[in-house]
Amino acid sequence: MTAGKRGRPAHISLAQQLGVSIVTGCNGPGTILPGEVELAEKFGVSRSVIRESLRMLSAKGLVESKPKAGTKVRDRQFWNMLDPEMLGWMFEGAPPLPFVHSLFQLRMIVEPSAAELAALGRSARQLSRMGHALEEMARYGLADELGRAADQRFHALILEATGNELLVSLSASISAAVHWTTFFKYRSTKKPSDPMPQHQALFEAIANSDAPAAREATAVLVRQAQIDTEVAIEEETRRAAATAKGNGHAARG
Repeated sequence: MTAGKRGRPAHISLAQQLGVSIVTGCNGPGTILPGEVELAEKFGVSRSVIRESLRMLSAKGLVESKPKAGTKVRDRQFWNMLDPEMLGWMFEGAPPLPFVHSLFQLRMIVEPSAAELAALGRSARQLSRMGHALEEMARYGLADELGRAADQRFHALILEATGNELLVSLSASISAAVHWTTFFKYRSTKKPSDPMPQHQALFEAIANSDAPAAREATAVLVRQAQIDTEVAIEEETRRAAATAKGNGHAARG
């Protein structure tokens, strides 16, 4: 099994495969990963690729390597949960509900306040760019990659419009959370709720410099996104259980 995928560097593809196996629980905290030689043989790559992949995982707080002790998966408290790549890895499968609750709790703490500040501090150019992103979301739809990219820009622009450099520094993480929860919903649910009216209400509140309305519109949007994500997780979990049950019957037959 080779680690390369779609022309990406082998160490990045391998880091993703190993990272997904960790964050989805296949190799949970305390697990000692196979040694470099074994991993190199398993994935058909050089030991230098293995070392670079493990360095990437170490930088994200997922693993630690010690001489003679090997590479160990660290406890979740050390993981860089807001790393955009790690957020994507979490949604490779059905993420644990406690993690999803924590993610949306964070969004609910940050985004309504950010929208309030954006309504008071946005520039005409920022508002224009938000409007353009909203138009692209409507044109392509959130089931399409272009629509999801526009959605990410819309939320990042709100953080930018706060003028608070610490909030702006959260843009990559918030944008990744928006992207992956939306991607997951459309992958796992046949017909999630339409978030465009909520986005439009938020845009209009910011355009009108109505801070309380911007806060409320954001809270409504985030709450609905959480509900949709939890429904999608339940549906994917049911499908996985049904598939496992079917495979069990087939094996016994």
